[in-house]
Amino acid sequence: MGGGAWGTALAQVAARAWLSVTLQARETEVVESIRARRVNEAFLPDVELDPAVSVTDDLADLAGCDLILAVPPAQHLRSVLTAFAPHARAGLQVTLQARETEVVESIRARRVNEAFLPGVELDPDGSVTDDLADLAGCDLILAVPPAQHLRSVLTAFAPHARAGLPILLCSKGVERGSLKLMTQVLGETVPQAAQAVLSGPSFAGEVARGLPTAVTLACADEALGQDLLQTLSSPGFRPYLATDLIGAEAGGAVKNVLAIACGIAEGRGLGRSAHAALITRGFAELTRLAVALGGKPETVAGLCGLGDLVLTCSSPQSRNMSLGLALGQGQTVEQALAGKRSVAEGYESAPAVRDLAASLGVETPICNGVAAVLAGEAGVEEVIIGLLSRPLKAEDA
Repeated sequence: MGGGAWGTALAQVAARAWLSVTLQARETEVVESIRARRVNEAFLPDVELDPAVSVTDDLADLAGCDLILAVPPAQHLRSVLTAFAPHARAGLQVTLQARETEVVESIRARRVNEAFLPGVELDPDGSVTDDLADLAGCDLILAVPPAQHLRSVLTAFAPHARAGLPILLCSKGVERGSLKLMTQVLGETVPQAAQAVLSGPSFAGEVARGLPTAVTLACADEALGQDLLQTLSSPGFRPYLATDLIGAEAGGAVKNVLAIACGIAEGRGLGRSAHAALITRGFAELTRLAVALGGKPETVAGLCGLGDLVLTCSSPQSRNMSLGLALGQGQTVEQALAGKRSVAEGYESAPAVRDLAASLGVETPICNGVAAVLAGEAGVEEVIIGLLSRPLKAEDA
């Protein structure tokens, strides 16, 4: 914004950083000389501008930019910014893709996802679609389908993904059958993508309302990770960077199964001591499995492991804990799941976590007990007695 010498020089700097740049100048002769000869003859003669720099005299042409460099003379800044204000958006341009027709229609009509997040009005700058092809031009993809559907969604999106496109995995679970983590699924379906994982203690409604939330953002490419931090952070949403993707996603997958166990204990009225014991011993299972997969214990000791575990195991707002709560109060699995629109990922992941741990020789008695209850292989009381009668051992064994 501003086609003087300094504005033109900064446009050149940005273009050399491989960015697409639009230089806005109010002077007709500046626009014409750059278009005709790639030189700002009025203010920066003899410097040929990079081909990535386009030029315009219309401030409205800057509306789609992700960053504005304001370089008019100081005494004209107010008038230029006032003229630009109607074209400035509050944040990033966002497209939400949903497969459910009713979700798309309710957001378009009322700016609310009434099926899954009622009561939260969405930002008017966001758009919604049911077509994955509409995401082809995005600079970043946040992949948030249920874990057991991630493969099919990514397979459908793969033809639209360009090389190096960052895909931030927000789905938590272990794929049934293949026993693969979400990064492995992404690597097989969209191998050209740059991988990252977002995980941590967060309830969707609280995040959407802007309540303070801290999470782990794991990315092996630290430069990309820093870019993602800057892109997603806000006063109410604080990501912390890690490089251990396996640790980040292992924590998110296992904690959902453990939350069902805590819900069962709560529903059974076993008390706060039992609740604390389940979280602590469950965290030991989570850590053992993460390390066996190649993750780092310090990663799961952070927000994506211990933090997420504490939140999910401590509130009926958690779909997984509420499922366990119903089971502990005597409902059958079918009764507990009846009428639920949102997915309790722990229900789907429990058998996969059990099988994965067994394949790695990792002891996970709590997760195994949950899987047994969900599969109808054992009753709640039988699993509780089995856990309490296990052989005594050292705490760190």
